[in-house]
Formats: sequence, structure tokens, C-alpha cells
Amino acid sequence: MSAASLRALLDQAIDYAGMFPPCALALEPALRNQASYVRSPETWMLNGFVLPVGQFDASTQFFSEFDSQHRLRVAALGPKTTNADAFLDGVANAATAIRSFSRYDTAVVSISHLEMFLPDDVDSACLKEASVISGELPVFWEAPPEAAEQTIALIAGHNSDEDTATFGYKLRTGGVTADAFPTSAQIARALVAAATQQLPIKFTAGLHHPIRQFRDEVKTKMHGFLNVLGAAVLAVEHRWNADQAVTMLDDEDPRSFSFTDDFFSWRDWKIDIERLQSRREFVKSFGSCSFDEPRDDLRALNLL
Repeated sequence: MSAASLRALLDQAIDYAGMFPPCALALEPALRNQASYVRSPETWMLNGFVLPVGQFDASTQFFSEFDSQHRLRVAALGPKTTNADAFLDGVANAATAIRSFSRYDTAVVSISHLEMFLPDDVDSACLKEASVISGELPVFWEAPPEAAEQTIALIAGHNSDEDTATFGYKLRTGGVTADAFPTSAQIARALVAAATQQLPIKFTAGLHHPIRQFRDEVKTKMHGFLNVLGAAVLAVEHRWNADQAVTMLDDEDPRSFSFTDDFFSWRDWKIDIERLQSRREFVKSFGSCSFDEPRDDLRALNLL
């Protein structure tokens, strides 16, 4: 049995993105993988299946793979647009697809949230219009790491004016080439900004492995998901500055990370189970094209 603190940190933490690089599976094998994963002993780690809204109709033929005990939860991915006008059209199209999707049996299939790229020229008025279109479904807006702090401030400003804060920020943490990986300092600034604003944050790409390490396939160091998720919860719990977060993000020693049934700790910093579960309300999940690599690596570390 995994330690309770590991389960708290990784509860519904992985959005399976098998259709995206480097795995880049077709829809059918990716959904069949998901159907297998929701029946696995580690299903507690699984969150949504990342599905572009343009593939909603094609996906329906595979719904029979799921049932009320083994549900398909979808992380809807909207289109990537380049300007505010196209962005609002994309939000409207995604909202229409989501409403149509909702006619299926929600005991078997549901949508957890929408993710969509935020063009540079989107302002607070545009976000306000997008919120009217998207309704109450949680949405995570992605912007490049170098724009993270200003984007987080924009989203947080919008949320403060709304009765229901449904918007969060999505940070890209890697890719298939070295230049796709943000620096630890960029990630740290995003974590601290989100923590300060109490803004939900999620991550995507490059987090296949628990601990930061050099990987020959991308010719650079990949960020570890225990580093990133752990730094996110500890940053908000202990009001870290960015420099402290960088230190944890750069740590490549698995022995620095400790999981017990009472606490999660990194070096001398710790957080108890109840506080960890509370902080996870703001530290949501990360997208990974593999659900096997994270589990295999956790087993190799004797954590799973």
C-alpha cells in the first residue's frame, strides 16, 4: 500500500494525453488504454482523458468500453487560436461541442474541465465574454511560461470579479525537444504567483518521471512531477519565494522526498495530510502522454 501522503499528492493528478507527442496514439488505442487504466489498481492517480473537442463525435463509438464503475472523465481541449476574435469563436465552438457531449449518460461519461490556449491580445473584457460563453465549467487557460505571471494576474483579476471562480492557469512544462522545457526559475515564478493569488494551476507535457533527471531522448533535464507538484503545494503552504521553489525543482535526489501516512516532506519542509489535501484544491493535475512511465518509475523508487 502506498503511503497516504503520496496518495494525497497524486490523487487524480494525471490527465492521460496518449493522443499527443511523443506517444501520439490514434483515438481508438488511446481510449482503449484509458479503459484499461480506469480498471487498474492505480486508477486513483488518473484524472481526465485529454480529448480535443474536434474528436468528441468520433469518440462516442468507444463509450461502450466504460461503465458507471469505470467512468470516462474527459479533459476537453479547445482549439489553439492566435487572436482574441478567433479565441472567442473557439470558446463558443468548444461550448457547443461540450453541450452536445453532455447528452450522453453522465454516469458513464463526463467532462471535468476545458483547457485552451490564451492568445496575447486577450484582455479582461475578452475573458469576461469567454466566461459567459463557457458557463460554470472549470477552464484552464494556457499561456507561455514567460508570460505566466502576467497571465495569472489577469485570470486572478477576472476571478475576483466573479461570483464563481472557474478559471485557472495551465503551464507547459516540457515537450519533445530541449527548447520546449521552461527553466526551473520560470516554473517557480508561476508556482509562487499562483500560490499568492490562490489561483488553480495545472501542468502539461514533460512530466513523465517523478524526479528531475537528464533524459537522452530530449537532450536536456526533464522536470519531475514530484518536484513540480510538491513545490506547488509547499510554496502555497509555506509562502515560499521563487528562489526556494527553484531549489526544490532542481533537486535530483529521490532521498530528499519522504512520504509517510502522516506527512509529505522535502528535506526539512513538510506538510501534513489534511493540509496537503486542502492545497491540492489549487494544484490540480498534469497532462502526460504516458500513464505507464509515471507508475513504473514510482515502483522503481519503492513508492508505489
